[in-house]
Amino acid sequence: MIDAAIVGLGRWGRTLVEAVQGKSERLRFTRAVSRDPGRVRDFAGRHRLDVASSLAPILADPGVAAVVLATPHSRHVDEIVAVAAAGKAAFCEKPLALTRAEALRATAACRDAGVVLGVGTDKRFFPAMAELARLVAAGDLGRALHLEGHFSNEVAAAQFSPWRDARDESPAGGLTGTGIHVLDALVRMAGPVRRVNAQLLSRKPPPDPQDSLSVLLEFAGGASGTLAAVRSTPAYWRVHVFGRSASAEALGRTELVIRRSGAEPQRLSFPPVDSVRANLEAFAEAAAGGAAYPIPPREIVDVVAAFEAIVRAVDAAGPVEAG
Repeated sequence: MIDAAIVGLGRWGRTLVEAVQGKSERLRFTRAVSRDPGRVRDFAGRHRLDVASSLAPILADPGVAAVVLATPHSRHVDEIVAVAAAGKAAFCEKPLALTRAEALRATAACRDAGVVLGVGTDKRFFPAMAELARLVAAGDLGRALHLEGHFSNEVAAAQFSPWRDARDESPAGGLTGTGIHVLDALVRMAGPVRRVNAQLLSRKPPPDPQDSLSVLLEFAGGASGTLAAVRSTPAYWRVHVFGRSASAEALGRTELVIRRSGAEPQRLSFPPVDSVRANLEAFAEAAAGGAAYPIPPREIVDVVAAFEAIVRAVDAAGPVEAG
């Protein structure tokens, strides 16, 4: 069990705490940072969190082994660098950074300090996604020719915060909220992105933003891909990998459909898991010296590089190179 601090107790910061507090044998939160400690007093009391108004006392506390960041995106890298310099493992919500250069700065700080870096792309831990990634890595689908991904939900309408729609914090519509989870899944299975083309069509400004992001991807390995994210529409998740020998499609958290030539589709169903807790526990195990964290720094950087390229492609209204 490692003791951790949570920085930011907004909607998602509270979700992170509630995923593990009193439930995990690998990580517990003992401290928190909030700009307004009085506003979070009741929540902190229920979860036995000692609340500070700044990061400094957390970094100076030898009892805190890891710091989890649920803060605005533009603050992530400076906070990661400070956490690493204090010798503590850093877990950062997605997107880890807004540019490839900043992602490299964050990963280098953790590497040089010898601490673990985790990132909040928890959809990797959906059981259906874990099996899909295993099939691709094992070559069971043959050479991957094309990948498709879609993740949309209504969170931007139901839980609107002005900073989450600011151009310098959350560019390209649903990219930071949902699209980056799909991007992470595709990079995990197909490798770095070489070139992107993207369009963002907006039908209603915030609050309750209504827009659609459509992205065409060319991966360095030769596969093609598409990514879509819609704000706001009922929650939907799909990732489909088309290989020469077979295709496999993850639908939601627990369903996987495999299609092979001359055979009926094979439909698999997996027991559900709390993907947020699974990600935090994998991070905690690595921070405690156990198994390596399953999202390597090179993939973290590759995802941010593709993220940055998508933002540039939306602004350019034409294709751009990634990296």
